[in-house]
Amino acid sequence: MILVYPGSFDPVTNGHLDIIERAACICDKLIVAVGNNESKRPAFTVEERVEMIRESIGERENIEVTSFTGLLADFAKKVGARAVIKGLRAMSDFEYEFQMALLNKKLEPELETLFMMTSVQYSFLSSSAVKEIARNGGCIDGLVPDCIKDRIEGKLTCR
Repeated sequence: MILVYPGSFDPVTNGHLDIIERAACICDKLIVAVGNNESKRPAFTVEERVEMIRESIGERENIEVTSFTGLLADFAKKVGARAVIKGLRAMSDFEYEFQMALLNKKLEPELETLFMMTSVQYSFLSSSAVKEIARNGGCIDGLVPDCIKDRIEGKLTCR
């Protein structure tokens, strides 16, 4: 079974990596799909986000990292995915993700959405929080993969 894990990953966090690792264990192939939604005004280009994820996970036989534009339902159908997997931190995440799952189901009735609860140590973690901390010179150790920490700090730290 092919699963798609979509997101903006702006930037990828250790919480995202936790979901990637766990999701990769329950499918034949996991496609980490970086959304190219310029209306969100990302801090990193889509190419940078794809590269940071690839660098963070290394070469993995059953994980592909790519980007997409347009509707998630269309992308999932194009790549032959049976389901989308979404990480949840809190009930507030569920409300939004539930609405998106229903919309995707309307657009593509064969597409399922699976929800995976975050590991407790990442329940507070978001890309937005990482960006805010980095922009203000705070320590992001343990929040993002060590291999990309300098890149994030270099781009976001106020000088």
